[in-house]
Amino acid sequence: MSATILVVEDEPAIQALIEVNLRRAGHVVHLAADAETARRLVHEALPDLVLLDWMLPGMSGGDFARLLRSEARTRSLPIIMLTARAEERDKVKGLELGADDYVTKPFSPRELVARIKAVLRRQAPQATEDAVELGGLRLDPATHRITAGAVEVNLGPTEFRLLHFMMTHPERVHGRSQLLDQVWGDHVFVEERTVDVHIRRLRAALEATGHDGLIQTVRGSGYRISAT
Repeated sequence: MSATILVVEDEPAIQALIEVNLRRAGHVVHLAADAETARRLVHEALPDLVLLDWMLPGMSGGDFARLLRSEARTRSLPIIMLTARAEERDKVKGLELGADDYVTKPFSPRELVARIKAVLRRQAPQATEDAVELGGLRLDPATHRITAGAVEVNLGPTEFRLLHFMMTHPERVHGRSQLLDQVWGDHVFVEERTVDVHIRRLRAALEATGHDGLIQTVRGSGYRISAT
């Protein structure tokens, strides 16, 4: 499954190199040459990950990372710092500012794609193509198939995204507003009870294989998926 990645890099040649390789890997790429443009893009819609150059015109990448970590909406947004600074103290500083990883220039495009995949797997597993299994249910985002043993379960695209998110975050209680942000996108404005409608559709689709009980209602809080 492709991830939406915001690349904040002011050198056109490096920006183009990153864009080509990320698109080749199946990701959706948005570009910004400075922190102000990046801030506007993040305000419009949250990406799955930010690839952030340290040295930028105006606000530095370090200051932008600190800003992202200071706001509730972007506090958990995965960030990879990209910089020519290779000293250990610089790497430590980048990580202390809130970066999830640190890649030094010059870099191998293949390594960069692998590091992005690793961070997404840790921080946003629903943005990867890794298959996930829970309670006898298997979801494969690469083939867009859900199976319970030999039986295939058919879901609409929204129910598929909803189930994928919940299966990659098992046992956690998700409020309706959180599910709206993660599944529909925080730039889409729909009523919270829309979540209830799609939860009912998801349970109905899973009922035939006896997996509807995986989706649990937590009164006053939201929903969770659990195999127990």
